[in-house]
Amino acid sequence: MRPSSVQKFATLSSVCGLAIAGLMGGINSATAQNPLPVCQPPTAGEYLLLVVSPTAENQKQLRNALPNEIKTTTCQYLKDTVTRIGGFRKIDDANRWARYIQTIVGLSAIISTRPGEAPQSPQQQPPQITYNPQILGEGFAVLVDYYNRPELANSVQQAMGSQVGLASYGQRHYLLAVYTTNQQEAYNALRKLNDRGFSAVLVDSRRVTLLRSTVAAQ
Repeated sequence: MRPSSVQKFATLSSVCGLAIAGLMGGINSATAQNPLPVCQPPTAGEYLLLVVSPTAENQKQLRNALPNEIKTTTCQYLKDTVTRIGGFRKIDDANRWARYIQTIVGLSAIISTRPGEAPQSPQQQPPQITYNPQILGEGFAVLVDYYNRPELANSVQQAMGSQVGLASYGQRHYLLAVYTTNQQEAYNALRKLNDRGFSAVLVDSRRVTLLRSTVAAQ
């Protein structure tokens, strides 16, 4: 007996469904095997924006809000999916674009720079510490990468003229140079530290955990 038209359609639909499922499975497998690349660090003297954009819609909105000549890259920074925008030579320019993106798209941006190697410190003893872990509140935190050399706390303290702490951000430890609700104060501190040769970054303080309020190298 010949199959009816309904039977033929059902058979064809089943075959197409299996083919589509196989194709989607291949796409998902390929996606799983191709994670986002790790964000490239800034070059010496460069300021870059890392805009937290975890979804494709975030990335599309950001791309539509930027001029065509601005190059962007989607990459992984710590545990975040971000859009990397580099090429700024002045912190004021990076600051203006960060404010623009926040206003137009509603996405927050991390400003990062790496002016050079962190200065050597004559102090080699581990720091004395007090332990008081807490989540920082709303505002801005300026963190310094100390390259597993806690003796750099003394150098950062001398540069800032105030005590520094130890903080956790993105499952990494940093020296906490400044915590403030004043955006301009945070940018000024970031600029000062970068001018002194430290590797500093400005982040949303609500995502920072203060591990120790003071880190005083002997």
